[in-house]
Amino acid sequence: MKRQLEGLLRRALSTAVAAGDLSVDVPDRIALEEPADPAFGDAAANVAMVLAKRTGTSPRVIAEAIVAHFDDPDGWVDGCDVAGPGFINLRASLQFWHAVLAEVLAAGPGYGRSDFGQGQRVQVEFVSANPTGPLHVGHGRGAVIGDVTARLLAAAGYEVAREYYVNDSGRQMDVLGRSVLVRLRQLEGETVPLPDGAYPGEYVVEVARALREAEGTAVLTMPEERSVERCARFAGDRLLGEIRDDLERFGVRFDDFVSERALHEQGLLPVALARIPERLLYEEGDALLFRTTEFGDEKDRAVRRQTGAPTYFGGDVAHFHQTLGRGYDRLVNVLGADHHGYVARLRAAIAALGGDPEALTVILVQLVNLTRDGQPVRMGKRAGEFVTLREVLDEVGPDAARFFFLLRRADSQLDFDLELAKKHSTDNPVFYVQYAHARIASVFRQAEELGVDVAATADLDAIGEAEIEVLRALLRYPDVVETAARNLEPHRLVFYLQEVAGAFHRYYNQHRILTDDPALTRARLALLRGIQIVLRSALDLAGVSAPTRM
Repeated sequence: MKRQLEGLLRRALSTAVAAGDLSVDVPDRIALEEPADPAFGDAAANVAMVLAKRTGTSPRVIAEAIVAHFDDPDGWVDGCDVAGPGFINLRASLQFWHAVLAEVLAAGPGYGRSDFGQGQRVQVEFVSANPTGPLHVGHGRGAVIGDVTARLLAAAGYEVAREYYVNDSGRQMDVLGRSVLVRLRQLEGETVPLPDGAYPGEYVVEVARALREAEGTAVLTMPEERSVERCARFAGDRLLGEIRDDLERFGVRFDDFVSERALHEQGLLPVALARIPERLLYEEGDALLFRTTEFGDEKDRAVRRQTGAPTYFGGDVAHFHQTLGRGYDRLVNVLGADHHGYVARLRAAIAALGGDPEALTVILVQLVNLTRDGQPVRMGKRAGEFVTLREVLDEVGPDAARFFFLLRRADSQLDFDLELAKKHSTDNPVFYVQYAHARIASVFRQAEELGVDVAATADLDAIGEAEIEVLRALLRYPDVVETAARNLEPHRLVFYLQEVAGAFHRYYNQHRILTDDPALTRARLALLRGIQIVLRSALDLAGVSAPTRM
C-alpha cells in the first residue's frame, strides 16, 4: 500500500511535467518516509528537494506543482500539502488503513517478503570458529547475526547459501593435538606438564578420555609427530561435532561446512596461487609472500611458511579460489571485531584472484559482556577461559539468547543480563514480544468458546481511528525487512518487534476486542489476525518461536 501512495505522487509529477508546469526528469520511484511527528501526516516525500538540486528550481515550486496535479481516485488520501522548504505530506484516509489490513490478511505469511534481491546469489559465511574448543558467547552472537542476516536476505528475494569455514589446519590444531596428547599421558598416570600455550579447559581432558575409550592408548606408542596429528584430528572432529550440535540446538543451520584441511589436501592453494599475477608474489627466504599492501593492507602477508606449510592466510586464498568458482554475486563474512585487520587482505585475495573486492561485505561483531543482575559473570569451568554458548542456552534457552544477541547493532558491544533474559515479565523484551503473540492466540480461543466464527469475513469499515497506531506499525513491516536486508542490519528486526508488540499491548489495554457489536468484534479480530501474522513472520525471521500459550 505504501508503494501505491508513492505511485500517486509519481503520477502527479508526471502530469505536472506533461502539462509544462515543470521541466524535470521523473524518477523511477518516489520514496516516502514516516514523519517523526504524526502531526505532519502519515507519510512524507522529499522528492522536491532532490529534484531542486538537479535542476536549480525552487523545491517549493516543484512541490506545489506536484500537489496541484495530485489525483486520488481511490480515496486513500485525506490531505496532500506542502510544508517547510518543500516537503510533501500525505494524510492517509481510513479507507487506506482498511486496505493496509486487507493486504496483510491476503498476503498472510508472505507479507513483508519481496523480490528486492532479484534472485542474486549470496554466500553468507559465519561462525567459522576453530574446532579447538566449544563455542563461547561471542560465537553465539556471531551465529545469530549471520543466521538472521541470511534469513532476511532470503526474505528479500536473494538466493542464499550459508557456509561454515572450518579452520582445521595449521598451528592451532597442532597445539590442540599436543594438549590432548599430554592430557592422555596424565590420564595414564604420567607426570607431564602442559606445553606452553596449551588449551587449558576441562574439555581437553574429556577429549583425551574419549580418545582412550575409542582407540585405547596406541597413540602413545607412535612417533611424536604422528601421535600429535592423530590427537589433533580426533579432537577436531569431536569438537566440531559438539559445535554442530550446539548450533542445531540454537536453530542455526548451514548448507556447507568447508574444511581448510581438505582444501590443502586437494592441493587448491598452488592452483589458486597460479591464478595470481606473478608480480604480487615474492619469496623471502623460503617463505612466499603476497603483496597485499597494494590493496590497502598494512603489510604484505605470507601465504606459505618457511617450512613449506601454508599459512592461515594461505588457507583463505585457497578458500576464496573455491568460493569465486561458484559464481556468487555477493559475499558476506561475519567476523569478530578482533578480525578488523583481516578485511583488507581478504579483499586483496579476491581482487588478485580476478573477483570484485567490492562484492565482499564484512560484518564485524563486537564483544558480549555477560552479566547477572548487572554484575559480570565469572568464567566458565569447562572452557577454562570463557563462558560457553551451551551454558547460556542451558540457562536462558535459545529464544531469549537469540533475541538478546540481536538487541544491539553488530558493531556495538552488548550487555547480556542472564537474569533479565529469564524473567517472565514485560521488562524482558523477548517475553514482551512473545506475550503479545500468545495474548492474541488467547483472544481467539475465548472467541471460539463464545461461539464467534473467527474465520468469518469481516467488514473492515468498523476499523476506526483507534486502530491506526497498530496499522501504521504493520504498514512498516515490508520496509523493515527490505532495509534490514539491504543494510545487513538484523537488529532492526527485534527493534521492530518491540514496536509492534508495544502498539498491540497499548491497543489491547484500551479497547475491548470481544464486544456486544458483532461487526466490530469481527473487525477487531481481523486486526488481531493481521498483528499475529506480522509478529509470527518477524519472530520466524529472528529464529524465535511464536508461542500460543505462556
